[in-house]
Amino acid sequence: MQRWRGLADIPEDWGRSVVTIGSYDGVHRGHQVIIGEAVARARELGVPAVVVTFDPHPREVIKPGSHPPMLAPHDRRADLMAELGVDAVLVLPFTTEFSKLPPAEFVVKVLVDRLHARTVVEGPNFRFGHRAAGDVALLTELGESYDYDVMLVDLFVQGEAGGGVPFSSSLARRLIGEGDMTATTEVLGRPHRVEGTVVRGAQRGRELGYPTANVETLPFTAVPADGVYAGWLIVGDEAMPAAISVGTNPQFHGVDRTVEAYAIDRVGLDLYGQHVGVDFLAYLRPQETYPSLDAFLAQMAQDVDRARALVADATAPPAPGRPTA
Repeated sequence: MQRWRGLADIPEDWGRSVVTIGSYDGVHRGHQVIIGEAVARARELGVPAVVVTFDPHPREVIKPGSHPPMLAPHDRRADLMAELGVDAVLVLPFTTEFSKLPPAEFVVKVLVDRLHARTVVEGPNFRFGHRAAGDVALLTELGESYDYDVMLVDLFVQGEAGGGVPFSSSLARRLIGEGDMTATTEVLGRPHRVEGTVVRGAQRGRELGYPTANVETLPFTAVPADGVYAGWLIVGDEAMPAAISVGTNPQFHGVDRTVEAYAIDRVGLDLYGQHVGVDFLAYLRPQETYPSLDAFLAQMAQDVDRARALVADATAPPAPGRPTA
């Protein structure tokens, strides 16, 4: 799959294509429906399928400080899109100047002049251009002038998550913030992953017999609610069963909020400086304090046993690509 950063990266000889545009944070099951239809349409026409997305999130440029928690970094999103059959991903740098493009100019500069769109596939609520003035009706009207058609896809995928409300990035963020990883997995179609670099912490876990990877998460990451979880530590292409702690570690009067993963039954791991992923399967319990170190260690042993059993009953998550900085 080709990956482009900005319009200048698109090959000069690029032909017609099927295009879909959106932030696509998380590439959740609703997104998968739209992208899947774009890929199917591209195969039908015998042309490539292209996803256009933005960096940073448009909200951060239009209203600084309002960047939503990030469900997946761009490299991860591109890997997930490749799994769906996408042929190219175009990440457009979203600047103040770019945000001021009128809808018609956006269509000409991106869809017509560079991507030579044959079909544009979108959900019914798609908006584009300065102040989100463009809608599907305008996109369709412009298509009559610029030789592309518009295909609408109903992205509303009903499920048990969130009481049967439509799948969306905002729903996934809410569920992650509540620590409901079962419902989050239903929305995303896979466990939620947090990525970052392993840094040195207090090294208390090593002293207690449970050495953890202390993950310094990427900016704006959607980190689950404080608590203990079962899941996987993703190192390269390997998914290792893990017990995961999120929070300030109140047993030792911690202050900084951290994500720490203990790779169950693994010894001698040296992960400092490596970029890793942490996949969240299930919530086990809240973070608590215990009357003694022995009581705390006993609880940790129970947590590890529960995590080991839950992961053994699940299928290790596929890792399209590997966590990359």
